[in-house]
Amino acid sequence: MNWKFWQKNKAAKPQKKKSKTREWVDAILFAVIAATIIRVFFIEAYTIPTASMEKSLLIGDFLFVSKVNYGPRIPMTPVAFPFAHHTMPLTGTKAYWEGVQWKYRRLPGFSDIKNNDVVVFNYPQGDTVALEAQDTDYYRLVRGLGWKYVNSSYTIISRPVDKRENYIKRCIGIAGDVISMKNGLVYVNGKAEKLKNTGQITYEVVFKTNEVNFSVFEDMGFNVSEDIKMDPNSSVYSFNGTEEMMAEVKKLDFVQSVKESVQTPGVPEGDVFPFDKNRKWNADNFGPIAIPKKGWTVQLDSVTMPLYERSIRIYEGNQVERSGTGWLINGKPATSYTFKMDYYWMMGDNRHNSLDSRYWGFVPEDHIVGKALFIWMSYDTNASFFSKIRWNRLLRGIK
Repeated sequence: MNWKFWQKNKAAKPQKKKSKTREWVDAILFAVIAATIIRVFFIEAYTIPTASMEKSLLIGDFLFVSKVNYGPRIPMTPVAFPFAHHTMPLTGTKAYWEGVQWKYRRLPGFSDIKNNDVVVFNYPQGDTVALEAQDTDYYRLVRGLGWKYVNSSYTIISRPVDKRENYIKRCIGIAGDVISMKNGLVYVNGKAEKLKNTGQITYEVVFKTNEVNFSVFEDMGFNVSEDIKMDPNSSVYSFNGTEEMMAEVKKLDFVQSVKESVQTPGVPEGDVFPFDKNRKWNADNFGPIAIPKKGWTVQLDSVTMPLYERSIRIYEGNQVERSGTGWLINGKPATSYTFKMDYYWMMGDNRHNSLDSRYWGFVPEDHIVGKALFIWMSYDTNASFFSKIRWNRLLRGIK
């Protein structure tokens, strides 16, 4: 056949037109793929679900989280339903398939995590979940109710790293830092680090009179029903507010005294990391704790193992066993261990209303999702219809 004749006839032959259905399918498929690439490698929307970062971030704030600042994390569970994190919206079943698992890799980013960055990460203790009590940490349930009861009474599942719940906190300590807390004040490498101006803690307030107009506090920015509580056994009120707000409270002529409410040093709190009875630590007084750094070698003994055993066993995937007075790692006697990843210490700005590293320890680098950039929308569900949008928070950067 003449080649030129065949080419000419081929060009003249009309192309089969796509059906409307095919056009819609192609458009939707392209949009899903493009959105997934953007979400995984560039930027992702995130909603603030709890009050643990108030007043820095409020319930109903919608954020953009950058994946490129610290480097995009390659999906470790690549086969998953688009836009669903770990659970399908309607069926409640898994939104991912664990048949394919990739090891942790991260593309180069613009910077490393710095102290005081606001970071989104996967919840470290979310590896095991009791489905009927997902709002409660599985390990806390076990400490309170016992392993046998929890595992026989609840449906227990495991989740891969990138399918664990997303949390947002402030990075108080980076890999290699030594962190401690005394009377509610954080110390990093021996230097006191005051709470951010937008952060808040609990204060004890005593009034001179019982006749108090609480609308005064609403004008100062307090949510009276949530931020102010009265001790039924005394005349002391508990205020949750920023240092600036409490300075204004102190100026009121009907206020007798204002002081920070912190736990007493040496009085242990059972749910505080590392859950070691020999350490008399609580949420306001703990440490010092050295945060593991890649390449750092720690000696294994009764003092260090309560702090680092979970990181060595769960986060870095080793078999850890007690052998007499020593330890076996992957079946071999070990007196020391060298860490393979960097770790971080995360805390909420709402210090007395935050479940953070004080209660579950270190955040490994493979759990890091991204850096919180700015608020693109803020929505107050408790406000009236015409004032639900917090206009003053729109497009506000996160510090």
